[in-house]
Amino acid sequence: MALLGNLIKAGVKLGNMVVFRNRVDAEPLQRKSLAKLLSKARNTAFGRTYGFEEILTQLLYRRDLSYYETFKKLPVYDYNAMHRDWWHRVIEGEEDVCWPGRVKYFALSSGTSEAASKQIPVTKAMSKAIQRTSIRQILALGQYRDLPDDLYEKGLLMLSGSTNLSKINDRFEGDLSGISIGQIPFWFKPYYKPGAEIARTKDWETKLEKITKEAHKWDIGYIVGVPAWLQLLLERIIAHNQVNNIHEIWPNLSVFAHGGVSFEPYRKGFQKLLGKPIHYIETYLASEGFLAYQTHPEAKGMQLVLDNGIFFEFVPFTPANFDADGNIVARPETLLLHETEEGKEYALLLSTCSGAWRYLIGDTIKFVDKAKAEIIITGRTKHFLSLCGEHLSVDNMNKAIDLLSEKLEISIPEFTVIGKKNDTAFSHHWYIATNDAADAQEATVQLDNFLKQLNDDYIVERRHALNEVTVTILPVKAFYDWMESKGKLGGQNKFPRVLKSRQIDDWEGYLRAHQYPVA
Repeated sequence: MALLGNLIKAGVKLGNMVVFRNRVDAEPLQRKSLAKLLSKARNTAFGRTYGFEEILTQLLYRRDLSYYETFKKLPVYDYNAMHRDWWHRVIEGEEDVCWPGRVKYFALSSGTSEAASKQIPVTKAMSKAIQRTSIRQILALGQYRDLPDDLYEKGLLMLSGSTNLSKINDRFEGDLSGISIGQIPFWFKPYYKPGAEIARTKDWETKLEKITKEAHKWDIGYIVGVPAWLQLLLERIIAHNQVNNIHEIWPNLSVFAHGGVSFEPYRKGFQKLLGKPIHYIETYLASEGFLAYQTHPEAKGMQLVLDNGIFFEFVPFTPANFDADGNIVARPETLLLHETEEGKEYALLLSTCSGAWRYLIGDTIKFVDKAKAEIIITGRTKHFLSLCGEHLSVDNMNKAIDLLSEKLEISIPEFTVIGKKNDTAFSHHWYIATNDAADAQEATVQLDNFLKQLNDDYIVERRHALNEVTVTILPVKAFYDWMESKGKLGGQNKFPRVLKSRQIDDWEGYLRAHQYPVA
């Protein structure tokens, strides 16, 4: 492994200049990406229906943006519309529907807003694109100058879904992370932990137990996964081995690549588990593709991957484009990257090498450095609260919870909020998870004050229509047990930051049944 590690290290040094971009010329990169997508898919059922050949001709032979004026005449799809009109045929095994050939793998994803699992196609082209971006992320470590020279000889723990996928007819379904781990290149397998046998384990509790018992045998340099589950795992490893922190087990742990949710609510809890500082690298890997990653230590956000199988469009997240429930209108305003502005909120549309076309992924983002195409994720199109004009985003919520955690000196790894309306009165009911001692009344006052500092609309509505804010404190176990009851424990599953509709009754009914307090 030392020889292979040295080769990887050499690759990091050579590739570093290519990976890191001080400035991104987005339009030609995205033009080329769309040209490849259209060329590949022009003879599919979708491509013939929507005239990909004509759009491709405009794109290749005209230097202006006329191709985009034609392309954006295509419908905008959310998952339900894409499944209804096209993907149900892909799932049934039909070839050449939205992408050439037959799709063998499907990532099961409910995001954080839907009850039923979505079946997202994962083509061979997408699997290769994810691998390429993953390698780029490793190469980007060359920007982190203080990493130890032998880091590339250490193990990499990826806490993923099961690689033992469900076989249904001629297709395989499972968590994207399980699909990706099952396809890792042979040269990477000596570094990968927890290894093939444990990775196949489907029961999440059993998987955590196996990893906990084996952890002391490994020399881990990197950890990768969703913060909530990795924090839970590290706590178990520390307790099982009766040590003070994880570095007493893994002294070479230097990097944590995380994604899926904001890391800030977990930061304080993670710091308690470490014996020394490590680097945190944010990634944006969704079931629909590997969209962005942090390329250097001083990055304000994650850099979009503009030249690897994904074409991006941006929908201003405004009432003109989305209704009060976060549903997109039929013909929204859409922009290319160079037409966007820093600091404004956009919903993402993706066209990908998995056969998604003008597909609303459901996330909202802001550009924090447009020149470098660096973004932050601000929330979900359906995860926001605006009962009476308070316009409270998940980004506001994450920051307020982080400030509350610091103020009360407690760890808050999970939280959710419910908005309720009674006649003309409005209220926000917060549930926060902590195993530390905390007073709910003080938490309510402090959280309310932080939200007033962060959001001008919120403070206005607190003077008028939003007349009640309450905080209920629950043990962390309550949140994870509820997720387990929904079959969403582990992998890429996340607790929804905003509960709406049936989820409210389900959550509060669960709390009552298990004798937890309800707001």
